[in-house]
Amino acid sequence: MNSEPVITIRDLVCRFGDQTVLDGVNLNVQEGEVLVIMGGSGSGKSTLLRHMIGTFIPDEGTVELFGQDLATLDERGMNAIRRQFGVLFQSGALFNSMSVADNVSLSLREHTDLDPDIIEFIVKIKLEQVGLRESSDKFPSEISGGMKKRAGLARALALDPKMLFYDEPSAGLDPVTSASIDQLILGLAKKAGATSIVVTHEMDSAFVIADRMAMLDKGKMIMVDRREAFEQLRDCSDEVAKELDETQLLIRQFLRGDADGPLTKRKEESSYAEDLLGLNAPRLTKGPSVQSSKE
Repeated sequence: MNSEPVITIRDLVCRFGDQTVLDGVNLNVQEGEVLVIMGGSGSGKSTLLRHMIGTFIPDEGTVELFGQDLATLDERGMNAIRRQFGVLFQSGALFNSMSVADNVSLSLREHTDLDPDIIEFIVKIKLEQVGLRESSDKFPSEISGGMKKRAGLARALALDPKMLFYDEPSAGLDPVTSASIDQLILGLAKKAGATSIVVTHEMDSAFVIADRMAMLDKGKMIMVDRREAFEQLRDCSDEVAKELDETQLLIRQFLRGDADGPLTKRKEESSYAEDLLGLNAPRLTKGPSVQSSKE
């Protein structure tokens, strides 16, 4: 790995109205590593990913890819950055009216001047990489969820990107298909040297593929370290766990999937009675839902 990070995130804040989704996030991603970003539902994982690919602009702080602040780039500059990375979206995000091969070839047709025969050749190579060459003429409706994920990965690979982003790559897949996706991610990282950022809450996959791991909780980055440090925290005995602080116990519970711990207590501390009676919620205005247009 080079000493200079390929992604630098400093004091990132994202708000939606009055809700702060990311609260002062700092993170570096080194070239060639597999970084897993994890956290519970609503912790800010996908929002952080969208900032890294330039879909969202920070309310505060900066996000730099390859040394360039994404917020300062015009559309041409942003497109030049986007050609250097690929994204595997959670659902695969394939175009339903296009065949698998056409989905993969789209970026090549849009962003290169390659001869159609060369494009067809490249598409076959990319589909072979993910084990889908024989399904190239099928449409998304004709293939399984796991095949859609692999087709989406082939499309992300079409331009031979330096960096790959994965949004919940194992979500909704059976264990065998999930394991095959994990091996694809590892293979691409080792053979192609691509930097990989994987957003997931699937701990089995995370511990297989990660070089480093980063954990978000309620919009804050609470731990970034080598996989081994997270393994040590996950596997420590109950006796050792008594010496851990609240944040470490929270991380340990998440990694282990324990029913009891700080995460569970947090939910229990919210007052069900007050919520049920509406004491913490704004009162609804009485009156008809539709107003008459008559005077």
